[in-house]
Amino acid sequence: MKKTLLIIACGLAIAACNDGGSEGFRIEGSLEGDLADGTQVILRKSDENMQPVDVDTATLDAGRFSFAGTADQPELYYLFVKGVRGGIPLILENGTIDVRAHKDSLQAAELSGTPQNDAYAAYIQGAREKSRQRLSMNEDMRKAVMEKDTVMIESLRDEYFELLDRMTQYEKDFVRENPDALISALVLNRMLQSNAVPVAEVEELYGTLSEEIRETTHGSGISEKLESAKRTAIGAKAPAFSAPTPDGDPLALSEALGKVTLVDFWAAWCRPCRAENPNIVRVYNKYKDKGFKVLGVSLDRNAEDWKQAIADDNLDWQHVSNVRYFDEIAELYNVSAIPASFILDENGVIVAKNLRGDALEEKIAELLP
Repeated sequence: MKKTLLIIACGLAIAACNDGGSEGFRIEGSLEGDLADGTQVILRKSDENMQPVDVDTATLDAGRFSFAGTADQPELYYLFVKGVRGGIPLILENGTIDVRAHKDSLQAAELSGTPQNDAYAAYIQGAREKSRQRLSMNEDMRKAVMEKDTVMIESLRDEYFELLDRMTQYEKDFVRENPDALISALVLNRMLQSNAVPVAEVEELYGTLSEEIRETTHGSGISEKLESAKRTAIGAKAPAFSAPTPDGDPLALSEALGKVTLVDFWAAWCRPCRAENPNIVRVYNKYKDKGFKVLGVSLDRNAEDWKQAIADDNLDWQHVSNVRYFDEIAELYNVSAIPASFILDENGVIVAKNLRGDALEEKIAELLP
């Protein structure tokens, strides 16, 4: 089977790329655990609408399975086992790909045998410990928010953002050191989606990728996304939008501007957002009389949850939401992960992005001396 595939990124399940060869690919899999012979193993990709598409099916025989074919270019695929939760991301590329996993921990599968799956494994190894720390912090934060332990929330918030900074630096270093890996392109894609790195820096990193990687489906897509991201780059005029307030009345961005305005994308279900809210409240109360305004843009799906979170966190500023999760406003601002925020001057020009903790107050103090 000969394929031209769509590459996607999914949390930490992202992978890497090579030039393959003419001999085609072969996936040799070994799956431990109590699974009957004949259990289906499904090779799956995502289509242009990011919907799953089954490409091929194999069956287990004494815990082993295999697939074979050819690939035009390395692409991200997944293996799923019928009746088992989770999946195994891999790069379908020409060569022999070895997969070893246990049915109870598919996400911890070991991949080897081809250069780009080796690169994927190297990236995951470096990222996995930071991911475990993040998950642990999220659980601690959930408990602290429920118990309204403000001291613990403040401590965890600082630790959380320090960890995010370390993770971002790890990924930037990985891209620079691995210009021939598709994983590097996928990491850049995630940076653009999360607004974790300035557009100009992502563009510079993109330029370090090899020509082969830039010409892949995903590599060329990054170029298009960079142009889109420039709409919300520092120095650009913030895109106009309007949405309902908690009372149901429409409110436009232009009506909510102050001398300095924080446009804050958040949600009741977002623990890092809720952890940062006390800091925004503090900065707002300190500078609101100087012309500082906040416009909360909620990506909630439930209006009652949204309104309750506003009350619980004492968010005494203007709010809007379409109550449609990552809606057209999020898309307009290239927001695919929260918290995300934009600081605007009195003319609606973006002067800073994604500042939290002390960095937020330092910037507001600079703009409103």
